Amino acid sequence: MGIDAVVAREAKAMTTNEVILKAVEGKLSWVQAADILGYTPRHMRRVKERWLAQGYDGIRDQRGQRPRRRRIPLPTIARLCALKRREYPDFSVQHFWERATEQHGFTLSYNWTRLVLQAAGLAERAPARGQYRRKRERRPMRGMLLHLDASTHRWLAKLPMQDLVVALDDADGRIVDARFVPQEGTASTFASLHAVLTQHGRFAELYTDRGSHFGRTTVAGTAPDTEQHGQVSRALATLGIRQIFARSPEARGRSERAFKTIQGRLPQELRLAKIHSYADATAYLHEHFVPDFNRRFTVPPAQPESAFVPLRGVDLRLLLSAQYPRQVHNDHTVHFARQLLQLPRSPVRAHFVRCRVLVHAFPDATLGISFEGQLIATYARDGALLPPAAAGERAA
Repeated sequence: MGIDAVVAREAKAMTTNEVILKAVEGKLSWVQAADILGYTPRHMRRVKERWLAQGYDGIRDQRGQRPRRRRIPLPTIARLCALKRREYPDFSVQHFWERATEQHGFTLSYNWTRLVLQAAGLAERAPARGQYRRKRERRPMRGMLLHLDASTHRWLAKLPMQDLVVALDDADGRIVDARFVPQEGTASTFASLHAVLTQHGRFAELYTDRGSHFGRTTVAGTAPDTEQHGQVSRALATLGIRQIFARSPEARGRSERAFKTIQGRLPQELRLAKIHSYADATAYLHEHFVPDFNRRFTVPPAQPESAFVPLRGVDLRLLLSAQYPRQVHNDHTVHFARQLLQLPRSPVRAHFVRCRVLVHAFPDATLGISFEGQLIATYARDGALLPPAAAGERAA
C-alpha cells in the first residue's frame, strides 16, 4: 500500500525509531511504516514482534555491545507518550520526567525518557554547543557573590507579561529572593536587596547586567564608567557591597541558565495550579516553587561557612530608596515631582526653613522626607501626609 504525499514529506526527516513510534501511537499503520522504511511486510512483522517482546530495546542495534538488561514494555512507552501529550505538552523533558516518576508511578531513567520522547517527536533535541568558553568557578561560600537579574516573560497565559526579579547565590545556586514586578528598575532592585539583607544579612559582592538603573555607561559599547553615582551604586557603596557589571550576556551564564529553567517550569506549574493572578502567582512562587527549585538544583558550596553578616543599627528603609536633595521653603513645604509636600510639626527641631533635606522615593511607591538621617514625614503617592503608624517610620 502506498503512502500519501504528506506522510512521505514527513518521512524524509524521520529516523527508524521515529517511524516505528508513530506506528505504535497509531499515527501510521504498520504497513505504512514498512513502506516508509523500505521493509517487507514479513520483516515489519518481525520488528513489531520485537517491539511487543522487548519494547524500545527491540529495535536498537546491539552489535558490538552487550545487550541491555533493561527492557521497557511497549504499553509503558505508549502510556508515557500519551501522558506527555495530554497533560504536560509544554513541560521540558527534565520537568516532565520528575512529574512522571514522582506522581505517575513511572520508573524510567531520565535518559530513557529523553530518548523515547525525542524519537516520538514530543521533545526537541538540544542544539549543538557554540564556541568553547571556560567555566568560571563558583565562590566557595554563601554570601560572597549574589546575581541579581530579571526575566520578562508571559508567566500567566491571559495576563500581560511581567518581570521576574531573582537574586541567586553564586556559591550554591540557591534563590534567595524572587518577586514579580511590572518592570524591573531601581524600586524592584531596592525591594530585592531589602529582602536579602533583612533575611540573610549583608553580602560581599553583587553581580548585575549593565542596565541603566544599575550603572551608567557614558560611551556605548565600552565598559561602565569607573565612578558610579546612581541610586543603586550609592546604596551598595554605603553598605560596603562591591558592584560587578557583566560585560556580555555570556558572562551572566549562571543566571541565564537559571532563568531558562524557571521559564521552562514556572508557567507550566502555574497553569496546572489554575492560578490566574499575579498575587496568587507570588504566593505560589514563595510557598512552592522557590523551595522546590532550591531542593532540586542547588549544589553544596565548597565551604559550609556563610559570608553573610547580620546588619545592626542600619535603617534599610531610608538607605534602600531613591534619594533627592531638596531645600525647605519658608512655608515648610518641599517641592518634588510637581508636588508640594507639607512638612508637619516635628519634635526634631522647631522649624526646617531653608534646611537641606532628602526626599525618599520608597519601593512601595510612597515618599518620605528625612533630615540628618531621621525620617520626619511620609506621604502617599499623591502627596497626602501619612500618619506615623501607616508610614512605618522605623528602621528595618
